[in-house]
Amino acid sequence: MSIQSEEKSKKIYFLLFLVPLFWGGAFGTAQHVITEISPLIAATLRFGSAGLLLLIIVLLRGEWNWKVLRRRWFGLFLMAITGIFSYNAFFFIALKYTNAVNASLIMATSPVFITLGAILLFNEIWSKRLGVGLFLSLTGVVLVIMQGSIQTLLSLSFNKGDLLFMAALASWVIHGLIGKVVMQGVSPLFTTTITTLIGSIFLAIGSLFDGEWKAVLAMSGQSWLEMIYMVVFATVIGFLLWNMGIHQIGASKASIYMNLVPINAGWIAVVLYGESVKWQQLFGMLLVITGVFIVTYNKSLRGLKVQAR
Repeated sequence: MSIQSEEKSKKIYFLLFLVPLFWGGAFGTAQHVITEISPLIAATLRFGSAGLLLLIIVLLRGEWNWKVLRRRWFGLFLMAITGIFSYNAFFFIALKYTNAVNASLIMATSPVFITLGAILLFNEIWSKRLGVGLFLSLTGVVLVIMQGSIQTLLSLSFNKGDLLFMAALASWVIHGLIGKVVMQGVSPLFTTTITTLIGSIFLAIGSLFDGEWKAVLAMSGQSWLEMIYMVVFATVIGFLLWNMGIHQIGASKASIYMNLVPINAGWIAVVLYGESVKWQQLFGMLLVITGVFIVTYNKSLRGLKVQAR
């Protein structure tokens, strides 16, 4: 490895720390924004604006590909419906009923379930590590959802927002599994741009039945700053850095950084938005992060062994 490429590799390891920071911050900012405008209007603003910015980047880099679009349109459409429309509809609506810490913990389990789905659908190999990681992650999520009370579990009186985030999790996992097939040989930047644009159209249609758009004009300065943050940092820059990381060090090693998302979501919600953290959330966070780390770290080690050969 040349000195230049080695320095480039070291740089991306530091830059990737920004991705879970930006994505973790999106939970608290989104929760505040929807106190002033409806959830689907907020989602439309975020992803519609991000889609246009990504389109400009794709056109400037010359990555627009009509041939790929014609050949993979159905798969890209399904990715847009699951990963942009339904995921974000559930995401923004759920934040009306639950807090940022619970939300980030539930979503943090997605790598585990995507790996499990890949085993069931794409014949990837099952391992004891995956079983342990799945058990720990599920235990952590159940602990958070039942709020440390067995009565909550027995009476099935779960928080509506937590259940909606479970639906968001399912949407994101399906999106990831479809992506494993659709994105083969396709630029991740082009794929994300197309799915974001398509998904935001459906979010816009849904927003027509979810509040009045004139409320956007009355948004406070804080909410506008939070929206800009979600568009520029949590969506556009976050994706570009993530894409760069996957390209330079691989998806397995990059995915380990996602363990930091619930931690960042937690301290940002506490410090900037005055949320309180309960022992159930802290213990659940420990279980979820440990479970996801076991699964992703194992994948990373396999990737390193392959490279060594």
